[in-house]
Amino acid sequence: MSQDAVGAQASREATAFEDLEIFSTCPQSSDWDATSYARRVAEVARWSERHGCRGILVYSDNRLVDPWMVSQIIVQSTARLCPLVAVQPIYMPPYTTAKIVASMGHLHGRRVYLNMVAGGFKNDLRALGDPTPHDRRYDRLVEFSRIVMRLLEGTGPVTQEGEFYRVKDLALAPALAPKLLPGVFVSGSSEAGASAARALGATAVLYPKSSHEEPCPQGAGTTRAGMRIGVIARGDEAEAWRVAHERFPEDRKGQIAHQLAMRTSDSVWHHELSRAGDAPAGARDPYWLVPFRNYHTFCPYLVGSYATVAAELGRYIELGYRTFILDIPPDEDELGHVTEAFRLACPERRA
Repeated sequence: MSQDAVGAQASREATAFEDLEIFSTCPQSSDWDATSYARRVAEVARWSERHGCRGILVYSDNRLVDPWMVSQIIVQSTARLCPLVAVQPIYMPPYTTAKIVASMGHLHGRRVYLNMVAGGFKNDLRALGDPTPHDRRYDRLVEFSRIVMRLLEGTGPVTQEGEFYRVKDLALAPALAPKLLPGVFVSGSSEAGASAARALGATAVLYPKSSHEEPCPQGAGTTRAGMRIGVIARGDEAEAWRVAHERFPEDRKGQIAHQLAMRTSDSVWHHELSRAGDAPAGARDPYWLVPFRNYHTFCPYLVGSYATVAAELGRYIELGYRTFILDIPPDEDELGHVTEAFRLACPERRA
């Protein structure tokens, strides 16, 4: 199938979720050998596009290959899919970030989303010589992001005398087409993160509780809200749980790794999820934390029949969530199952 045909199919699929933004997640280089990783990135990107995803999250931390080089593979392997790149200010200055985004737009006509990251593992930040406290990193993130966005908006030379960044009469070329201006995401799990998202007009990304416990994001003053969530859905409830337990078995080694990560991370969402309660014994609650607590993945999961998972997703949508960042898909069929659950969850499909 040509890239134009793939793009047209993705466009048709996306009409099922007209008011939602759905992102998949790119595989991590630490999980693949060097000879096969680039090929896997391209495969997952093409699957994501075929199943109507708006974009794909690309992780960034000290263990992984550069996310911008991964994004180049994604752009060259697809017709429409948008990289959602994790941007950690400690790794590069704001001008460099804006320059890469503008270059992507100039060379490929592709929009890039920016997942602005203030946190991370404390050992990584210490190794980079960054002792900045958690909340102050969000103050830095706001300054960084404002310079990036003002450069990309192209309204004139940028001058900013901030606490963390100072630029004077800074201009960017090539200019970015207005329709390619990035969407900006910020973790909204802490008050500092939520405040940064509000200051930037960004989408606040949360790691949700069960929909019955999750507060309305607008109640906290958040204008746009998204979530990180995994989904395992099948036509049959028992089959969905069989797949879930097979893919994410409980594992003592993984539990120890999770506990170690808890001690080396100051991310509020990490600690909140770890404290979240399980469903009562015997309950068939679709909200499932076993993958997170056994260090298989970094988000909660919804598990069950298409109808069960769709009902849970529908409640999140009714609360005001419009952006969903999925976990790394193990194969293309899994994205098809996820798509079916979202189709049932969308009000226009249920009518």
